[in-house]
Formats: sequence, C-alpha cells, structure tokens
Amino acid sequence: MVKKLIVDVDCGVDDAQAIMMALAVPDVQILGITCVYGNTSVENVCKNVLRVLKVCGRLEIPVFKGVSKSILGNVLSAGHFHGIDGLGDAPDPDAPGLELLQKEGAVSAIIRLASENPGEVSVVSTAPLTNLAVAVKLDPTLPQKLKNLYIMGGNTDARGNTTICGEFNFAADPEAAYIVLNECVCPTYLACWEFTCHSKLSWEFCDDWLAQDTHKARFMKKIFKHSMDACYSERMEKELVAGQGFISCDSYAMAAAIDDTFILESDYKAVSVELTGTYSRGMMIVDHLEILQKNHKACIMKKVDLEKFKELMMNSLK
Repeated sequence: MVKKLIVDVDCGVDDAQAIMMALAVPDVQILGITCVYGNTSVENVCKNVLRVLKVCGRLEIPVFKGVSKSILGNVLSAGHFHGIDGLGDAPDPDAPGLELLQKEGAVSAIIRLASENPGEVSVVSTAPLTNLAVAVKLDPTLPQKLKNLYIMGGNTDARGNTTICGEFNFAADPEAAYIVLNECVCPTYLACWEFTCHSKLSWEFCDDWLAQDTHKARFMKKIFKHSMDACYSERMEKELVAGQGFISCDSYAMAAAIDDTFILESDYKAVSVELTGTYSRGMMIVDHLEILQKNHKACIMKKVDLEKFKELMMNSLK
C-alpha cells in the first residue's frame, strides 16, 4: 500500500537527509513539501527543498511556501550549525529558482491535501510546528482527516539543545507545539531530542554512507561538510555527547513514517508544552502521573531498529 505523506520542513541538512530517505522508498508518495522558517529563513528553506528535489530528479513534487515567523511573531535563532543558508553554505549556481514554488500557500495546501485524501495522509514535521498549528486553527476538522502525525521535536528529560530546557523546534514556537500536541488527536509519534542522541550512528558509518559513488552522495558530502566540521570541533574542544556520533535528527521521524516496524520500544503518554516558565518555556511536558487526564496519548520513541535505519540511510544516497 502506498504511504501518502505531507512533509513539513525548515530544510537544514538533516531535513534534506529525511526528504532524500523518503524519495528513495518506492511505496512512499510525497504529496507535497511545505516550508516554514527555522534552521534558516523560509525563503532559504524553499530554495533548499528545490535543490534537494533537483538532485533526486523529483522536481515534479509540489513545494509550498509557509509561515515566516512564530505565532507570536518571534524568531528564535537556530545558530549556524547547518550554515547560514541551511545547507552548509555550499551554494549551487544552477539551483532551481523560486518561480517553481506553488502559488498556493503551505497552510492552505496542508488543509486541501488532507481533505482530498481523508484518512490516508500522514504529516511528517521536522520543523517548528507553525504551519500545522495555523492549519488546525483554520480547519479544526483537520486532525480527524490525518492518518498519522510524525514529529521530530520536543524533549523528555528537560535537556534543551537551544534553550536551557527546550528543543529547538518546540522552543521556536511553543504556542504552535502546544496547539498541535493538544488538538491533533490522530496517532502521534515523537522523535524527541534525547532519543535521537541515544540513537546515534558511528562516524565510520557516516564515512561509508558519504563514500558512495553517486551524485546524491557527492551532494550530501558537500552540504554536510559544514556540520561535520562543527561536530569535530565540538568533539575535540568539549567532548559533547552529540559530537560522539552521527545524528540525523529528522530522519528518525521519517523512518518511522516509512516503516511501521522501525519503532521497537515506546512510551504512550499524554504530552503538552510549557508556555510560561522562566527557564522552561517551550519544554515538552510528559504526563507520567496522568494529571492532565487526556485520552490522547502520544507514542514517544524510545528504541528503534538501527539496522533498518542504516539501510534506509544508505539507500537514500544510491
């Protein structure tokens, strides 16, 4: 059975890796890619997605420009881990132009595509959740039309990667994350920050992955160099846990959407987002005591099949 996806991205290098992973799977159909601010400006995100699609020979997939800032109008800096342009500051003079974007906006596209395929479409979000949150507010029936929702975002142990207690995608727009987690009652799967750190691959695998003699691998090596250099520097200077292995954060959420058997262990818990804490704004709340009394429980990934993950990653660059 064909798996129909809407992919919502803030296309940095790991978003590109996730998109390429999905494009390499025959029974996955990407109905559209919606772009939102995050790792870089929404204009750069649109350019980056078009570059990825060109490399994969899939420019027929529609790309939609979305929201440029959070619901409250704030923009949280993602730093420059993925480069200022989001793809390692490795420009392509022959990159596709923005005239290839659809005229329709991302929020409208999410609502339309879900309405045209009720119960058949899953959303994979690897970015701040602003596009999806606005879509839910404009069409409160949207969650009932979605098959599944896969999110890279949030955190389970109050360990932030951008703020003290917040993972970037949630901290960038806490209100949007709150809306999505509390109003999207479709089956929801979370690849949280700490989980990705505990599910890292070796740098030796990364070397083999990039050494494939293909156009896609050469493209990935070019755009990934900036991030790999940053990881190497951090590993030498600070010995960070995240620097001790290869983490393609967004690809875990995509792998779960592609392969139902990818998730080996998980917790089903009610979740929400802190909106007002001095230090904890944007932190994901996991209701272990069931104080929230919510019927809808999210699937929080704990352990996944890393051999299947490696295979999906390798195939993405073939």
